[in-house]
Amino acid sequence: MKNQQDRKLETITLAGGCFWCIEAVYNRIQGVEQAVSGYINGHTEAPSYAAVCQGDTGHAEAVQIRFDPAVISYRTLLEILFSIHDPTQLNRQGHDVGTQYRSGIYYLNPEQQAEAEAFVREAAAHFDAPIVTEILPAARFWPAEDYHQGYFLQNPGTGYCLAVVAPKFFKARERYARLWKD
Repeated sequence: MKNQQDRKLETITLAGGCFWCIEAVYNRIQGVEQAVSGYINGHTEAPSYAAVCQGDTGHAEAVQIRFDPAVISYRTLLEILFSIHDPTQLNRQGHDVGTQYRSGIYYLNPEQQAEAEAFVREAAAHFDAPIVTEILPAARFWPAEDYHQGYFLQNPGTGYCLAVVAPKFFKARERYARLWKD
């Protein structure tokens, strides 16, 4: 196994509705060093959760993922995203409505852009409606407030977590059992 210094970690930033759902899943995937809930591609400096929820900052709730490509591929991370949210819903996921809940893949280089575009083209055949996931260069990512980090694991009994986060989390755990951290 590679030691910490030899590993070359990469970053991917993904949006698919509420960041609590996405962060909870990715932090359990082997090869993911860290998944951080936050805000991306808006026009306001240092946005707060309250401001983002108002829909006026232009940010998407997103998760920035540091991963080891020797353990998990960029493509597999995209496959997981499309299995835990509906990329055909514009500016919403279920009852969460607004541009902050949009679907997005935010790339850091031309290789990530090309892979994301190819993946979305291929995935389109598996959906009954057009995919509306935006594929854009990653602007500044702002980590969300501390209480959002690990939210599902700290608050599994809250109504939202029981109704929305838990079904996605357990679906991903079952589907990606081979990749799941114990």
